[in-house]
Amino acid sequence: MSRPHPLTTQSGSPRSEAPESRTGDPAYQAFLILRTAFTVAPIVFGADKFTHLLVDWDRYLAPAIANLSPLSVHQTMYVVGVIEIIAGILVALRPRIGSLVVGAWLAGIIVNLLLIPGYYDIALRDFGLLLAAVALSRLAILFDAHPLPWARPRP
Repeated sequence: MSRPHPLTTQSGSPRSEAPESRTGDPAYQAFLILRTAFTVAPIVFGADKFTHLLVDWDRYLAPAIANLSPLSVHQTMYVVGVIEIIAGILVALRPRIGSLVVGAWLAGIIVNLLLIPGYYDIALRDFGLLLAAVALSRLAILFDAHPLPWARPRP
């Protein structure tokens, strides 16, 4: 005999608990932590592509990738910054979709970093972040207030 999932009713439909009643739930806490991190970090790092206060981002673009862009390295990093800001906002508004966008973006960053000798440690770190983005996507299935149409439970 199988037990119902703790976030569903006996019939299998999602519980309609208010967010306040879930604050003690470790899975909900993990969702909030990851959603916050993947909202704030891309926005901060994306904005920093314009200011270079944290780091000189231009050195993180592999020459092989830079040669594919019709823009200069610096201009390409502006485009990267805009994409990161949009990805962070998307995570805030629609974490189920936004987390997958961030995960795909991180996969691209990993490929880029693997093309630069000496940046393998950062690529490995970004792989961990990619896994966390996938985990957020999975948690968003349970906790996103705006689930994808095909992920909604059927009456």
